[in-house]
Amino acid sequence: MSSHTATMPFPARLKTELQIDSVLLAIALALLLGGFVILASASISISENAVGNPFFYIQRQLLAAAIGVVAGSICLFIPMQVWQTLGPLMLFAGLALLVLVLVPGIGYEVNGSTRWMRIGFMNLQVSEPARLCLLLYLAGYLVRRSKSLREEFVGFLRPMLVLTLACVLLLKEPDFGAALVLLATALVMLFVAGARIRDFLVFFSAAVIGMAALAITSPYRMKRLTGFLDPWADPYDSGFQLTQSLIAIGRGEWFGVGLGESVQKLFYLPEAHTDFVFAVFAEEFGLAGSLVLIALFLALLWRVFKLAMRAASAERFFEAYIAIGLATWLGLQAFINVGVNMGLLPTKGLTLPLISYGRSSLIMTMICIGLLLRIHHELAVDAKPVNRKRGRRR
Repeated sequence: MSSHTATMPFPARLKTELQIDSVLLAIALALLLGGFVILASASISISENAVGNPFFYIQRQLLAAAIGVVAGSICLFIPMQVWQTLGPLMLFAGLALLVLVLVPGIGYEVNGSTRWMRIGFMNLQVSEPARLCLLLYLAGYLVRRSKSLREEFVGFLRPMLVLTLACVLLLKEPDFGAALVLLATALVMLFVAGARIRDFLVFFSAAVIGMAALAITSPYRMKRLTGFLDPWADPYDSGFQLTQSLIAIGRGEWFGVGLGESVQKLFYLPEAHTDFVFAVFAEEFGLAGSLVLIALFLALLWRVFKLAMRAASAERFFEAYIAIGLATWLGLQAFINVGVNMGLLPTKGLTLPLISYGRSSLIMTMICIGLLLRIHHELAVDAKPVNRKRGRRR
């Protein structure tokens, strides 16, 4: 850094040095703005019927986006070293949220699940911030205990015990989808960090058996599974959501029926503005529009994985693990949501990132984007061009 830059006031220096990944930001904005359009279309009838205001849900989503912009911008200016240092505190905060939501009088029940806490004007779905807190802790652990993770079973066992506790708390809500995303994301991070294959396979097998046992022994989960396998066998009960979703997707054909022209969103398709917003999108924009949407998500994942590889090449492993974790989280959640809408997976109640109505999900996704932009900034600053005259970094 030159002497001139060193003497500049802090705000000016920050403005001069801030490096933004314009491609990542552009993809995220395209998904966000496109999400507003399709959400407005999917929710207009539901909003008017529920509260008499056709723009009720889109107005709340816009407010959440504004909060997300502020929160993401704050994260953009917090050094990643701070997050690494706060790892143990993040662990405590994540587990505390998962415990508090189960306390009577604090947790807020909706449709038989206690997943929300009332925070001011909105309900906070605690699994969203808790997941980020736990991933920040895990990334720090992988850096601190890298040798133990690669050589000892106990190095693998420690974080898995913490994650198992978190998953048990999530299943108590119950939130099977959030537990699945958290566990799968953590396993990917551990695998990338060098966990031994035998340790990975043992725990992965145990997790699959445990998840399968939970699904089989729970009547409502079993009903969802059977409804997913053959929705047309009971199209007016267990298979109702999926059959209506498939009808919506089928009506879209190649190029869709047109924006705002969906029929299935008119009280036929349940949760048309949340879990099944992709079905409405496919009905209105067809196969062509669906492929464009999926391509945008793939482009986002490609950009984030590329960022993770750059961080690993620069030996900034905490940042690399965070990028891998966030990419897996967002990619897996998008895959599950689209798979559920298309009948490829049983219903999980997960939103489509940046598209579905869900204020907690939107805010946390934008915070994730802010963290990724921060990682890019720090890598760009570290890779400043070499001063040819002096043979060292400027």
